[in-house]
Amino acid sequence: MGTLFVDKLDPQSGTSLEIGSSGDTITIPSGCTITNNGTQSGFGGTNTPNFHAFLGSSQDIANNTTTTVVFNTETYDSASAYDASTGIFTVPSGQAGKYFIAASIKQTSATDYDNFQCRITVNSKSITSVNSNFNQNTVNSSTVYNLSVGDTVKVQTYQNSGSTKAAAGNASEDLSWFTMFKIIE
Repeated sequence: MGTLFVDKLDPQSGTSLEIGSSGDTITIPSGCTITNNGTQSGFGGTNTPNFHAFLGSSQDIANNTTTTVVFNTETYDSASAYDASTGIFTVPSGQAGKYFIAASIKQTSATDYDNFQCRITVNSKSITSVNSNFNQNTVNSSTVYNLSVGDTVKVQTYQNSGSTKAAAGNASEDLSWFTMFKIIE
C-alpha cells in the first residue's frame, strides 16, 4: 500500500469527486478533524421517529383516579407510531434507542387540591411523576428513556380535588400536549 501526498484533490472532469468504491471503508484516523464549509448529506442522523399531539378538546379527569390522557390531535407523526384514539406511542420495528419524552397537562381551572400529577408511563410502569398542588393548574414532565421495539408510552394524570375536573384542550397546541423524538446517538 502506498501513500499519496497532495494538498488538494479536484475531479478530472465535471464537479463531482468520488473517493473509493461501493463497499469500501474510508477511515478517518483518531485525532483528525473533518471541516465542512459546504453542504453535507448522509452524515449525522435525524431525530426520527418523532411525533407531537395535543388535546383538541377537554378531557374529563375523575377524582382520585389515574386516567390516561388521550391527546387526540396530531401535529406530526413521522412513523405513524402514535395512536390518537388511545393516547399510546408504540416504538416501531428497528427504532429502539434513547428517546426524549415530554408532556404538559393543564386543568381547565385552578382548584385547591392536594395532588395533581403528570405521569409518563412505559409498558404500564410510571417512569416519571411530577406533582403540583395549591392551585397550580399546569403540570409538566419530561425525561430521556431507553426504549425497546414494541414498548408503549403514554401519559397519565391524577387529581384529587374532590370532584371531576378536566384536562384543558382546544384547537391550538398550547394547553395540554405530548411529544417524543428519538435521540441521535
